Amino acid sequence: MKKIIVLLAILTFYISASAQKEDTIANGNAKIYYRVFGEGKPVLIINGGPGMNSNGFAEVAKKLGEHNMAIIYDQRGTGRSVLDKIDSTTITINLMIEDIEALRNHLGIKKWIVFGHSFGGMLASYYATVHPENIEAMILSSSGGIDLALQSYVQQSINSRLSVEEYKEVDYWTTKINDGDTTYESRLKRGMALAPAYVVNPKNVKQIAIRLTQGNSQVNNLVWQSLQQMKFDCARGLSSFKKPVLIIQGKQDIIKDETALKAKKILKKSKLVLLDHCGHYGWLDAPDEYWKEVLGFVDGI
Repeated sequence: MKKIIVLLAILTFYISASAQKEDTIANGNAKIYYRVFGEGKPVLIINGGPGMNSNGFAEVAKKLGEHNMAIIYDQRGTGRSVLDKIDSTTITINLMIEDIEALRNHLGIKKWIVFGHSFGGMLASYYATVHPENIEAMILSSSGGIDLALQSYVQQSINSRLSVEEYKEVDYWTTKINDGDTTYESRLKRGMALAPAYVVNPKNVKQIAIRLTQGNSQVNNLVWQSLQQMKFDCARGLSSFKKPVLIIQGKQDIIKDETALKAKKILKKSKLVLLDHCGHYGWLDAPDEYWKEVLGFVDGI
């Protein structure tokens, strides 16, 4: 366990050191931490969660940053993006949109390509209804969708991808954590049991398990609360969005095809790609096909 913690510390240092630029900006009472990789066409990467930092997307940013300017940031209340207090007044979808705009203005970017993964795809979709004029194109990677329909099936979708033993392990460690055992060891063991639901290739389980230890349940709950209160539904706003959109996800994703198809129907200039033998993380399960589509799309903008 000590070796894993040391490895994580070294990896975090390496990722930060490889960024071309990192800084923190203020937006009201929030401090938003961001990193920039590479130069060229600006691409904002909105990571999933909600309630997770951007560390798991540094490799994605490095890949995109080989020929573009890729930007990742910690969403408010996560990672190094600090709030004086975390409650329903400081964690809202509209404030998260303001953070994105504050970052765009700080970097002096007129328009950018917005890449949203999982929950990040939901946030990107909403951003496209509020500030379509600031978007050059959009990538929805395993997006949670343009509305809240996934709430009716996603937990069952996750459970169905776990073995009986994995499901029991998730339940056991979740109970321990909820009872107060929030040690890294317990969170990692829960992550190891849960991660197989998100990826097809077993070699990717440990990487996702480590990612799953980084969640902030309080922020997660507040974000979903905000989505529900606003009755999140981007269909009407996106019906007039005319910029190019790539919708991409795995055929074995926890996100059903119908969620991607709904977005495809609404977004007039969209392309849908479904990757075989691929779960929720295309760049891990099907890297060649995933990056061919994503980089080809970005290069064509």
